[in-house]
Amino acid sequence: MTTSRQHQEAHGIGQIEKQLKNQSEAAVELQGENNVDQEIISAAINNDSEELDEILE
Repeated sequence: MTTSRQHQEAHGIGQIEKQLKNQSEAAVELQGENNVDQEIISAAINNDSEELDEILE
């Protein structure tokens, strides 16, 4: 059974993910996309944190 705190944390994480997606879309509109952006988006969609770590290194 989830607690209220866990529910609030999950909701907060969802809000952060939505905000980051919106910021990413705005950046693409202003600057265009590059290969690193595509790799990050692909890894994020696949939720592969190890792949994200490799890209960001």
